[in-house]
Amino acid sequence: MDGIHDLGGRQGFGKVDVDEKEEAFHSDWEARAYGIVRAMSKAPDWTLDKFRFTREQIDPADYLTRPYYDQWLQAYAALMVGSGVANVDEIVNGHSAGPSSDLGTPRGPDSVVAEKGAAAVQFERPYDKPFQFEVGSRVQTKPHAHKGHTRLPAYVRGHMGEVIEVRGAFIFPDDSAQGVERAEPMYTAAFKASDLWPGEGLNHLVHLDLWESYLEPA
Repeated sequence: MDGIHDLGGRQGFGKVDVDEKEEAFHSDWEARAYGIVRAMSKAPDWTLDKFRFTREQIDPADYLTRPYYDQWLQAYAALMVGSGVANVDEIVNGHSAGPSSDLGTPRGPDSVVAEKGAAAVQFERPYDKPFQFEVGSRVQTKPHAHKGHTRLPAYVRGHMGEVIEVRGAFIFPDDSAQGVERAEPMYTAAFKASDLWPGEGLNHLVHLDLWESYLEPA
């Protein structure tokens, strides 16, 4: 879907401050919010891509004015309501109005810390079909997105590039956001920055990891 979340290449937001001091949290409540959502027992239909798709549907004014971890809390509240884990009244007053959901016991602080230090979740999957592209293939990205979640940035749609690496097959996020796990080939493709942002005189290449469904032969 096209929304305010896809800010790549948009004008009017100023330059990115690459020298900004990196901080995990800007206040204590952000650290607490992060700990709460990491400790939550997840419903079976929750996936990383479903969380992202839910967050993308936040009202644009809220998305641009609310702090990052406040957006997380909004998204998880929506996931809880959508999955039947809680209703809106329970979210508002912070108290359960009925039998507790069968999600198991939330994790404690030690478990959350241990998970944070563990290896990242693996999304690569076996794949027994031919890959459509190879290194050196000229490709063009699809010109339009659909109404659901997608990892194809708006600024690269309809542009031509070249495959520089075949990554393997990974869970396709567009389907994963809808609760369907399906693997699809992923490629790293290079695009000329001057093609993506004409008139800027940028003599650089932009590298993007893109799934096969986002690409067509050029």
